Formats: sequence, C-alpha cells, structure tokens
Amino acid sequence: MEVLVPSTRPLRADARRNRDALLAAAREAFLAGEADAHVDEIAKRAGVAVGTLYRHFETREALVEEVYRQEVDQLCALPSQLLAQHTPDEALRYFLLRLVDHAAVGKGMAVALESIMATDSPVFEDARAQMAGALDELLEAGAAAGSLRADIGGRTVLRALGGICGMRIAEGWKDEAVRITEILLDGLRYGAVRTS
Repeated sequence: MEVLVPSTRPLRADARRNRDALLAAAREAFLAGEADAHVDEIAKRAGVAVGTLYRHFETREALVEEVYRQEVDQLCALPSQLLAQHTPDEALRYFLLRLVDHAAVGKGMAVALESIMATDSPVFEDARAQMAGALDELLEAGAAAGSLRADIGGRTVLRALGGICGMRIAEGWKDEAVRITEILLDGLRYGAVRTS
C-alpha cells in the first residue's frame, strides 16, 4: 500500500492567495463575534469554493487553530519592536494593554485568547509557551535594566492576564481590565533592583 507523504514544497502563488484569503475571512468572522461561522460562509467571503477550503484545512477546527496561531504569532512579534522603541517597563505596559485590546476586539478572538491564557488545553500549549516566552523577553529586559522585578516569569503574568480577560462578560470590563493591568504592572515594578 502506498503511503502519501505531505509535500513540503511551497504553495503556488494562487494557492497561497486562496489560503491567505480564507484565513482573513475566518479572522474577520471571529473578530465580528461570529465564533460559529460555517465553513460555507467563510469560503464564500474568501471568494473560493468549499473544496478549496478543505484542501488547505482538513477540518473547520484546523482553520480556527491557524487563525489563533496567526493572532499569537503577531502578538509575540511585538516585544522586540516595543523594546526598540521604549524602556522595558513601558514596552511591557504596551504589550499587556495590547493583550487586553485583543481580548476586547470580538467574541471569537476573546474566547481564543482566554483559552490560550487561562486553560490547560493541549491544543494551545504551544501558543501559551510562545506568549509566556514573549513576556519573559520583556520581563528579563526590565530586570536587566532595573525597572522590573526579576522573580516573576512570563507564565505567572500570563495566568494573571487570563483572569483579567476573563472579566469580559461584565459591562464596562475593558476600562476595569486596563486599570487592573496597570496595578499588575505597578506590582512588577515594585521591588525592582535599580541599576543606577
């Protein structure tokens, strides 16, 4: 019996465009709060046939996971950019507030981010590790600069953010989440060993 091995060749330009269009349509649906958007609707919005969707993503869940992965990849690319523009503690502040913004954007993405930050689902373990690593980068830079305490890691901060973003069911939660995030940041600054 012949075993089919997935190709590692890069996608053709048209296939790449179709895949990108599907991911953009799915992301748009989730950001609009359409967490249960059907594959037919996503394919239609992307301007492709459902069969094309399934050629790129074997299941709806695979499409959802890839959208989540892209969101996390974009977030986790921020620390180095922020550190190039701000002091480490301010870079951490912007990153924390960006995470709150993402949780506020829409129901679908907020659910995804809560899952990444606050659950033990094995599906999101890589994403949690990546986000904790991004936070570690900021925390370590702050500890080296003497503006952030050195005894707290990214996973701990990620758990705290999961709790903060979990408040989103309450009206006006975002303003309160921003205030709590500022308190969290004050706590991370408290006890920092100043280098100068």
